[in-house]
Amino acid sequence: MMMLLETYVRRWRRVLRKCWTRPGLRFAGEMIGCFLGGLFLSAASLGNQMQPFGLGVLCAGVPGWLPIPFALGGGLGYWLFWGKAGMQGIIWLAAGLPVCVLLGQKKAEISLLKPSLATLIVAACGVIFQIWQGDDTTILMYLLRVLLAFGSTWLMGLVRQRQDPAADWVAMAIGVLALAQIAPLRFLDLGLAAGGLMALAMPFPAVAMAGLALDLAQITAVPMTAVLCLSYFLQMLPRVPKKYLCIGPSVVFLLIMGLCGKWDFAPLPALMLGGALSLLPPRCPKISHRRGETGFAQVRLEMAACVLEQSEQVLEETENHPIDERALMAKAADRACSSCPCHKSCKDLEAAQNMPESLLHSPVNSADDLPVSCKKRGRLLTEVRRSQDQYRAIKADRDRQQEYRSAIIQQYRFLSEYLQDLADKLPQRGKSNHLHYQPEVAVCSSGKESANGDRCLWFAGTEGKYYLLLCDGMGTGAGAAEEAKSAGNMLRRLLMAGYPAQYALRSLNSLCTLRGRAGAVTVDLAEIYLDSGKANIYKWGAAPSYLLLRTGPERIGTTGAPPGLSVTDFRETVDRVSLRRGESLVLLSDGVDDDASIHRLDGAMTEAPGELASRILELGSSDGSDDATVAVVRLMPMISQR
Repeated sequence: MMMLLETYVRRWRRVLRKCWTRPGLRFAGEMIGCFLGGLFLSAASLGNQMQPFGLGVLCAGVPGWLPIPFALGGGLGYWLFWGKAGMQGIIWLAAGLPVCVLLGQKKAEISLLKPSLATLIVAACGVIFQIWQGDDTTILMYLLRVLLAFGSTWLMGLVRQRQDPAADWVAMAIGVLALAQIAPLRFLDLGLAAGGLMALAMPFPAVAMAGLALDLAQITAVPMTAVLCLSYFLQMLPRVPKKYLCIGPSVVFLLIMGLCGKWDFAPLPALMLGGALSLLPPRCPKISHRRGETGFAQVRLEMAACVLEQSEQVLEETENHPIDERALMAKAADRACSSCPCHKSCKDLEAAQNMPESLLHSPVNSADDLPVSCKKRGRLLTEVRRSQDQYRAIKADRDRQQEYRSAIIQQYRFLSEYLQDLADKLPQRGKSNHLHYQPEVAVCSSGKESANGDRCLWFAGTEGKYYLLLCDGMGTGAGAAEEAKSAGNMLRRLLMAGYPAQYALRSLNSLCTLRGRAGAVTVDLAEIYLDSGKANIYKWGAAPSYLLLRTGPERIGTTGAPPGLSVTDFRETVDRVSLRRGESLVLLSDGVDDDASIHRLDGAMTEAPGELASRILELGSSDGSDDATVAVVRLMPMISQR
């Protein structure tokens, strides 16, 4: 169900992007958006009294013809939501419209003029309505409106200039405050839906302000600030897929409601809707305001990541056209019957044209298997078998195209996440992890021929990572050596650039699949963290490894399918171990007999890695029928830590 929802969300996002590129539809969308914006902002209230937030947006400057639908929508909203009391709001917008038209395109040197004019409009209207209309608005509410007229105009000016993320967050909170007063259905408050959306898609300050806005709106007795803030922190839970977080606001609301003892189930549908809508927009970056060269580089990286993500989505949403099986069967009947001498007098012509498509999927051994009793069934049998061959060829071609598309989609996704990760870590450049361990690596190898098909590499990665890589080419000789060398060099470049290990391995799998080189090489990769002493052991078709402990050897992993069989159906295996107490990690190629070597070791903890690797190779490769390689790595405390 969740995957189906994500599919529909991506499809509608693609439709909206296409529509937005058309000038006419874009102009109409902007007009409708401004009308609805004015309508919704007119509903905003504090102390059950309307507030001039719409005037602030109008005086801050709305470009082009858009102030007119905004003012019309706001005027309609004041009349619908506030009745006779909304007349003052209509006058606010009517007086603010000339200000927007005359000063909307002016520069920042008169930035205080617009808030001052908005303040003057609200103050004058308040005095006039108190004198001539007998308005019973209190002095405190009058002063609040005056202050909000100045503050909202100044705030919306900052939002328009795109220079302060805090202004954007406050503007979002005002929008939630306005939407909280609108409920098309009894159990569907738009403000609660917007709050649930922001809790999963916006930075924490915006989430906290949205919760405060909902509490000020007083639509429920449950403290919504606590609900939204806790919903935001749910994203930090490890191993929880993002697609399952959409129910987080609802679950947290039930928890807070139970703790407070204030039972109100009405907000649940709106929170669930907001959580579902969080799958639609892209998540806001953690660092939303950047300056200088670092900020410029971050923006460029994120733009590239966004382009790759959109390309991935376009490919995922491309539908596969089904094979026209009916046309293949009709073509077989046409070829068989058009040249038949009994064509004109044949009574089974219509039956031949309507043969079932299931004949394409099952073998037809003889003419008796055909559902047609014509005189020339041998001719028809030949054409049916030809159509079967065509169907299998088309299906194989479609499957191959799907493999190509899956590989491209996979690489787009990997690159997008990699670039986004680089952008997030760019401000932390120059900060390095404090390393506590240094690796000691020893490799011993023996080949059946002069060209060894095993390739072992060890090198430092990024962020305190260290890699030990063993690639075993299929068979022996120059061909196996070339496959192992090519795979090892590719993985080394990716890992040294900071590419995630699982992505690098799946990229190699895609390459082997597209080349038709399934099983050409197996991969054994140890990713070691020199700051914590922990290690991840990735395997793809490789022989089991061993962790040598004081209590004896511990087997790690099992031999599985090699890379290259499929882009999506197979993955690497991963095991997590610790090397902090002097344990030795042993990687073996399939030419080493582990039963004859590992289980006969003694004194492995005190033996140097080089001596240990040599002894394992000597014990485990006695027959010499295959290339054999043993790699041993052990972590030692840094000199400064001893």
